[in-house]
Amino acid sequence: MDEFPDMTGKTILQVAPELSAGGVERTVLEVTEAIIAAGGRALLASRGGRLEDEFAALGGELFPMDAKSKNPITLKLNQRKLERLIAREGVSLVHARSRAPAWSAYWAARAAGVPFVTTYHGAYSGKTRLKRAYNAVMAKGDLVIANSNWIAAHVQAEHGIAEDRIVTIPRGVDLAEFDPVAVTPSRIAAVRQRWGIADDPRVTLFLPGRLTEWKGQLVAIEALGLMSVQELKGLVLVLAGDPQGRAGYVTRLEDAILDYKLGGTVILAEHERDMPAACLAADIVLTPSIRPEAFGRVAVEASAMGRPVIVADHGGGRETVIEGETGARVEPGNPAALAGAIRAFLDVGASARAGMGKAGQAHVRAHFSKQGLQAATLNVYKRLLE
Repeated sequence: MDEFPDMTGKTILQVAPELSAGGVERTVLEVTEAIIAAGGRALLASRGGRLEDEFAALGGELFPMDAKSKNPITLKLNQRKLERLIAREGVSLVHARSRAPAWSAYWAARAAGVPFVTTYHGAYSGKTRLKRAYNAVMAKGDLVIANSNWIAAHVQAEHGIAEDRIVTIPRGVDLAEFDPVAVTPSRIAAVRQRWGIADDPRVTLFLPGRLTEWKGQLVAIEALGLMSVQELKGLVLVLAGDPQGRAGYVTRLEDAILDYKLGGTVILAEHERDMPAACLAADIVLTPSIRPEAFGRVAVEASAMGRPVIVADHGGGRETVIEGETGARVEPGNPAALAGAIRAFLDVGASARAGMGKAGQAHVRAHFSKQGLQAATLNVYKRLLE
């Protein structure tokens, strides 16, 4: 078991745009839990959101701030707010998790003379000189946390910072929450009821994630469109996610379902909060992202629940899924490749898929635990505070 370093008397300020649903937000909660457990205070400057109650229940203290704005005037106003907050609350260290608030946090931490940490959560695009300069704040931490080896290599290539300033800490899964034994049959039944497939005997494919094109929902629909009527009789695909205002993309998904005559085969469902039960409600989990995932939390959560996974073969997916053992990796953005992998998983049968799931569980437990992430992050803080 990973031990947490003592944080007694230390006040850690995390800065993130909001507390909605996503990898950044979930990691904020996990690190908050660790700081409190180690005896410290956990503060967050953020716009807030649907996870505020969960954050407060962990013992975190929220300081509302428009941390999502990229407006230069707002960034400078946020800097002053953070400077006052650091002084008033006796902040020991500042940890920034996104570019816009990171600039305010960086200026404030430097003005206050406290350590500054960043977590590089994604491979930020930077085609112009101005955009690359904007992204560069995520490499200005005294230490920079990369959430996969792929991201660590990207940070070095993009920003040229010294290797000893980068610490790779893979995102983790709560192995107590993501444990098949801990999920009751009623929870699984409730998920399938929400999806409208309560007693449906078909093999269930599950693609969770916010409804945005780069997550690959259209690729999955097109993959099923390449399959025969006979193959489709035994399949149902659930796309579960929050559109976050992308009404146009939802219309495109609905049109694609009609064009490929997949009504009743592809289901658009709402954001699923009970992910452990959702993974067990499915037979195969898909993450066919068009752009590289920095880490790819869904694949690891599904593996923890004993489900085989099909991921796009780039980014963090290459580190979380072992080809042919815990799942399959397919060419990004290629519907035919995805269709081929789905066919292969159907052909090998339920027993072989269960074997992949068990191998995935072992892989996750060895390499991607939440407690490992928590301990490693607190050790970064300890290294700078000492």
